[in-house]
Amino acid sequence: MQGDAPGGLILTRENEWLRKIAEGDPAGWEELTDFYYEDILRYCLYHAPDRSLAEDAVQETFLKVVRYFPNYRHRGRFRAFLYKVAANTCADLWRRRREELPMEELEAVGAVSVGEPGFGRAEEEMVFQELVRGLSEELREIVYLRFAQDLKLREISQVTGLPLRTVQSRLRSALRQIKSGMEKEE
Repeated sequence: MQGDAPGGLILTRENEWLRKIAEGDPAGWEELTDFYYEDILRYCLYHAPDRSLAEDAVQETFLKVVRYFPNYRHRGRFRAFLYKVAANTCADLWRRRREELPMEELEAVGAVSVGEPGFGRAEEEMVFQELVRGLSEELREIVYLRFAQDLKLREISQVTGLPLRTVQSRLRSALRQIKSGMEKEE
């Protein structure tokens, strides 16, 4: 199974970590956390107004995964489950933060930055980033998960809770909007 499909090695490693965790071996948690920490941090940085809140979200995400692991039912890749927990955690933390912040600070935070690693730094990439920022939040999320986090459409469906066809349709719509904007820039 390891070499049958792209990502097969990761899936095999993921299954090994899950087996270790189920057997109570703390090395499983350590390996899983080490492997996914940077990806989940990038995801949380995308959703949080500052690095501190993003790091809090990452810590809380992994704590929730540890806490609720006994209830986890292995269906598909664990990575999709991890992103779903991260998405919910970021939403909860940001909601709590908004309730605590004065209105002036909320306005200063503004739109979420898409300038995370994976989007590049070239001038064309800056135009691309602006176009992505101009998308609705739901389209921006799908574009980010697909291209910055390299999730498969089925995984995006699991993370967002949307049907696969809806994810496909929204991704096509987002890409059409981006392409149209890029053509206007030329």
